[in-house]
Amino acid sequence: MAEYDYDCLVIGAGPGGYVAAIRAAQLGLKTACVESRETLGGTCLNVGCIPSKALLHGSELFEEAEGGHFATWGITATPKLDLGVMMAEKTKAVGELTGGIEFLFKKNRVTWIKGHAAFEDAHSVKVGDKTVTAKDIIIATGSNVTPLPGVDVDNAAKRIVDSTGALELEEVPEHLVVIGGGVIGLELGSVWRRLGAKVTVIEFLDQLLPGMDADVRKEAGRIFKKQGMDLMLSHKVTGAKATAKGVTLTVEKSTGGDEQTVKASHVLVSIGRRPNTDGLALDKIGIEVNKRGQIEVDHEFRTGVATQDGGVWAIGDCVPGPMLAHKAEDEGIACAENVAGETGIINHDVIPGVVYTMPEFADVGLTETAAKEAGHKVKVGKFPMMANSRSKANRDTDGFVKVVADAETDRVLGVHIVASLAGTMIAQAAQAMEFGATSEDIAYTCHAHPTHAEALKEAAMAVQGKPIHM
Repeated sequence: MAEYDYDCLVIGAGPGGYVAAIRAAQLGLKTACVESRETLGGTCLNVGCIPSKALLHGSELFEEAEGGHFATWGITATPKLDLGVMMAEKTKAVGELTGGIEFLFKKNRVTWIKGHAAFEDAHSVKVGDKTVTAKDIIIATGSNVTPLPGVDVDNAAKRIVDSTGALELEEVPEHLVVIGGGVIGLELGSVWRRLGAKVTVIEFLDQLLPGMDADVRKEAGRIFKKQGMDLMLSHKVTGAKATAKGVTLTVEKSTGGDEQTVKASHVLVSIGRRPNTDGLALDKIGIEVNKRGQIEVDHEFRTGVATQDGGVWAIGDCVPGPMLAHKAEDEGIACAENVAGETGIINHDVIPGVVYTMPEFADVGLTETAAKEAGHKVKVGKFPMMANSRSKANRDTDGFVKVVADAETDRVLGVHIVASLAGTMIAQAAQAMEFGATSEDIAYTCHAHPTHAEALKEAAMAVQGKPIHM
């Protein structure tokens, strides 16, 4: 058997990669992780999940104090925004978390190799001038923003930006146009709207939040309009011209024609993400990406490149499936366990998704439409947050909970939530589904009162037509 520098080498230190590296080390494998950024944590911790959530929280507090929720409760305040302080606090949170991963690497004896990795063969990669070998190599290179033809992003100029640039703006936009009505666009658009920007969302499809349940998408349109966003649905941007003072966009209907001009102070391009596979020299090990640029793997995360004593694996955003940090983390754990000769398992049918606006939008499992298309006869229970006692008491009543169950077995197929705490509430639904729960199981589980979570109980009861408070 050949001698290698490491038992396991992970390429990429995002949520999938750093978790895989730590888990591999915990299982007794000599482990290293290659990362080209100056800090660990990948897109999520550095320029994605964490900084965006920090700004979402800060902007929510500002809006509440400015006269929204504070005024409802008789609290008078005249807030003044110091954007520099808010940005500094965001940066501080990022630093604490990325530094925390570096500490965990040291604690678990994971070696951080700084640089960009490119394959030499199935057991070796080139990092700068150095060749590093490993028995098993896990690709966890994540994803980057998808470009939009005709709209050139320039984060340095800060007029037409991507999600990274939108986290670093030095002024509140006068008019921010968000291209793309998906998760990232709505979250960052919400941040700047709360801080004083006029926000226009241009979405190619006829509703926001592609992929979510139809009732959720309809509710999203209603809520964001109520909050003051202008929605240009069924429209596409065909070009953009930026100057030092603003941006002029050409826009037409998705079906073509009806061209018009939209002027903005700033533009956020947010039409999705694509896998980071360029530069890995995958051709040297015989890996061809699919039409979406993803690396195909089997249920154990093997790429098909295998030798007698190891092989190449892949996880996270660079493989098929939802591009979510928690999906990558779970795949990282499972993959590391498989590499170590154990049995790593992840149920890809039960991966929750959350949009961290206010209110939040969360789901897990099948939409009502997808369940029917899969051949299920379904029963649906729906309960409005307006009828939930805690939401009512908090004056926080937007949204609903929807439970989709199989009509014959009562097994829960999907749960969809719009509520201020939807991201937290969806965890119960995911765990219930992981154990094969029926709607009756949830309905007859005692929930603390008064809590937002009682809305899930009532929605489950509504599947059988027996909600108490509606």
